[in-house]
Parts: sequence; C-alpha cells; structure tokens
Amino acid sequence: MPTVAILGASGYSGQETLDRILRHPELEIAALGSDSLAGQTAAALDVRLNGSLPHFVPNEDALAVGADVVFLCLGNERAAAVEPPAGAVVVDLSGAHRLVDPELARAWYAVAPGAWSYGLPELYAPEGNLIANPGCYATAALLALAPLAGAVDPATVVVDAKSGVSGAGRELKASSHAGFVLENVSPYAVGAHRHAPEIAQQLGFAVCFVPHLLPVRRGLLATCYVHTDADVRTLLEDAYADSHVVRVLPEGTTPELARVQGTDAAEIGVFADSATGTTIVVCALDNLGKGAAGQAVQNANLALGLDETAGLRLTGILV
Repeated sequence: MPTVAILGASGYSGQETLDRILRHPELEIAALGSDSLAGQTAAALDVRLNGSLPHFVPNEDALAVGADVVFLCLGNERAAAVEPPAGAVVVDLSGAHRLVDPELARAWYAVAPGAWSYGLPELYAPEGNLIANPGCYATAALLALAPLAGAVDPATVVVDAKSGVSGAGRELKASSHAGFVLENVSPYAVGAHRHAPEIAQQLGFAVCFVPHLLPVRRGLLATCYVHTDADVRTLLEDAYADSHVVRVLPEGTTPELARVQGTDAAEIGVFADSATGTTIVVCALDNLGKGAAGQAVQNANLALGLDETAGLRLTGILV
C-alpha cells in the first residue's frame, strides 16, 4: 500500500488532507510533519485521533521517511525550498509552483522538465510526479470559465468571488479576527490577488478578478460574467459530463455554499441577463475541499493510477 507524508499537517489544508487519507482505502500515513507539534501525538491536533497514527515530527524528518506520496501543506517560501524526493509523487498545495516563471531556478518546471504539471483534474490532468495544486479561487474561476475560453470576449470577463475565512490559513492576522469578520463583507487584494495571474495563465487571457472575505468558516462562491454567443450550458455540460466531482446544475438552480461545505464537490449554475446580453456562470465549492485538500488527494490518486475519487467526500449535493 502506498505511504503518505504530510508536511505542514497542523494547518488547515494539512488537517483536511489527513482526514481524507484516513478514509482512503489504498493509502496509509507514514509521517506527519509539523515543526510546531514535533514530538507530540496526533491527539495534540485533534483529540479524536488515536494512538495508531505516528507522532508529529519536524517537516524535514517527515520528508526524509521515503513516503510514496508527499503533500506539501506549507507556506509558499517553505514549499519552494523543498527538494522533491526521487520517485515520490509530490503534491504542492501552496502557490510556490503554480506559475511558470523561468527566473525561479528552484521551481519544478526548471529543475525537472516534464515532471511538473498543474493539476486541475477535470481540465488539466496531472502529468509526471510533481503536481502544483491550483489555488481555491483559481479552481472555481477555471471550472466556470475554461470550457468557454475560446468563445468569450476576454475584455468583458469579470470574476466576483467570495470565500470563507479559512481561505486565509490558520496563521493569526488582524483580518481573521472575529471582530473584523463577523457582520462584515470586505474586498481585499483588489487588482493584486495572487490567484489572478494563475487564472490568466490557464485561460490565456487576464480577467478582472475581485475577491471578498465572507463571515463564514469555509466555502467559496465565484460569480463570473461573460459576453458570448456560444451555448454556455452545453459547453459546460459536455466538459463535465463524466465528472464525479463537478456538477452542472439544472436550469434555474442556484449553487449554494451550504451544499458544498465540507465536501470535495463543486456546483456550477448558468444564468442569462437578457437586459445586458451577459451570461453569468456561478461556481460554488469548499475552499478547503475541492479548493485544496480534496483536489490534492484527487491529483495524487490520478498520479498513482488509483480511483480518482478514493478518499474524497462527495456527498452533500442535494438539489
């Protein structure tokens, strides 16, 4: 049975990845990396975790165990500095390797040509053993827009997106305090969010992207506005006809956070504004699920030749 090491297992994406591996029928935990919890039992993270799991070790030690699959649930700089173990499938949940930038000498696509890929399975199946997991906002925007990319006017595309506070990670910051988040909705990183170039790279054109912080723990909703003469519903339904993860909802049905929270599924709705000739595509997903850990496990499954949905949470879509 393939073994797994999770680096940064004590963060939000690390915890969510661990949860999926624990329910996975064909993967087993070999190491839990956390510099802050090193030496402690898994119960230090969650009292429901029992003694059958290995103790936490420093991230460098977790990397050195020789696991078949390594999940990097680290910050960008730390993930960029990790030397991929030979032969292992490495899935990076950070933003360190998403953008193709030849000036980043340590980047995977520079040191291991042909081994690196951007893994959004429904659109870009992972190739090789080094996989950059897409950002949560990018995942939602690309699921909504990529099947339409050749049929829309790029200058008219607007992505208005909103995410729960867990999207900012576990590290404490002023904008994640309850006093700031509750009873509030605020845009942030307007015109400068790191996921904007990621979206542009995959679509082939830039979009107007504005993210907002919602006063909820988890969940993400991206409302995308486009102008096109194409049959958008047909394009999307054809793109995801064989997907067990992404569902195009029936006409008139609205995607909702409540149905995707805690799952690895995504919902897409298609609407028309006849007054302006605008087509509106809405994608809802869980920023920690399909936007992070669920997609990472999905990518690992494909890289290993396993059932794509093994270990995933796909219940919760009820229409």
